[in-house]
Amino acid sequence: MADASMACYPPLHTLKPVAADAWIVDGPIIRFGMPWPKMPFPTRMTLLRLAGGDLFVHSPTPLTAGLREQIAAIGTPRWIVGPNRIHYWWIPDYKRAYPGAGVWLAPRIREQAGARIDFQAHRLDAETGYPWDGAISTLPIAGSFMTEVEFFHHASRTLVLTDFIENFEPGKVGSTWMRWLTRLGGVQDPHGSMPRDLRRTFKCQRAQLKAAVERMLAWEPERIVLAHGRWYDTDGSAELRRAFGWLLE
Repeated sequence: MADASMACYPPLHTLKPVAADAWIVDGPIIRFGMPWPKMPFPTRMTLLRLAGGDLFVHSPTPLTAGLREQIAAIGTPRWIVGPNRIHYWWIPDYKRAYPGAGVWLAPRIREQAGARIDFQAHRLDAETGYPWDGAISTLPIAGSFMTEVEFFHHASRTLVLTDFIENFEPGKVGSTWMRWLTRLGGVQDPHGSMPRDLRRTFKCQRAQLKAAVERMLAWEPERIVLAHGRWYDTDGSAELRRAFGWLLE
């Protein structure tokens, strides 16, 4: 089993520039999946800066004192986003730290999170109607298990995904068993893609999923930020087409 120093992407809890007005923050390992063995998932947050220093905060990671100071240096969090039902854990911490920020949650987060979400939040289930419209495009994609909401930052041509592509590096997942599992699941670098178990939950929405991927391709992303594993800092469109080749062909 990989330990934290092996499986994640240090330095943690640190702003890392991606492009103009775009940053990522790599967070700690979480373990998720079957009762045993549970996969080590490195976590990642994305911050996008809009006019006036307003920050769009996607899939928050832990808010340390040092990270809070770094965030203050680049802007003010205005919108805190939970992009799918399993990416919400640290949102309450950010809402307490930034009470003036609005929170937008993908469908089923409230049911999943229970008492952790004890504050007002907006639904994140449409393509428009958000304060970031124009600067960031919003694309909800609904399946039988969950809706994931994707975002495209036009100024930096950055596509922000969550679990629709995962890309685990073999040297970071630890045991031979885990390497075999990521390869079997279709999520092993350099061939990361949509996990095969997640694909099955879109069996009845395959046409809608394909249309959504084609919409993302039309944006011509230069880079793709992923929540788990190695992200794509170049050739975003080509990587997106490759990762969804099973659907587009």
